[in-house]
Amino acid sequence: MQRIALLTVITLAALLCFGGCAKKAVDATPSPVAPVAAAPSGEAAATAGAEAQSQPVATAAATLSTQDGSKLETIYFDYDSFTLQPAARQALERNAAWMRTNPTVKVTIEGHCDERGSDEYNLALGDRRARAVKSYLTTLGIDGERLATISYGEERSAVVGHDETAWSKNRRAEFK
Repeated sequence: MQRIALLTVITLAALLCFGGCAKKAVDATPSPVAPVAAAPSGEAAATAGAEAQSQPVATAAATLSTQDGSKLETIYFDYDSFTLQPAARQALERNAAWMRTNPTVKVTIEGHCDERGSDEYNLALGDRRARAVKSYLTTLGIDGERLATISYGEERSAVVGHDETAWSKNRRAEFK
């Protein structure tokens, strides 16, 4: 109950901070999520309840429409990791390019996890994912003052399911 109250307070504070911006990102229905890359031969497939490492996501193609119709791409992570894979870095370079052409837009980077692990662990991992994305964007020249981070842990699943297909789509960082 305390965690829900804390998340509510943080969310309201973020809305108050970013609600007065003249130009801001607008939520829209995201594009379909790109398929997961095939596992290398010989690698055992992850099964429900197994803590096996996932295969990397082939592309970070899920996007969020913005006010002018352009896209900010969702970033995907491997199991139990906040390391940015090459596909994620490429997507962040495209997001940074869009942000450079829209210098007044502020965004919140939301860190998310799959359902495995404790609530506390997943909140911490979601935070590390959001901060990794923010850090990389700042190395690409985006002002950190334009970027806020929040972790939702496993609370806001993108896909409902108890298998690797669902889990791989829930390990993500989204832009709002």
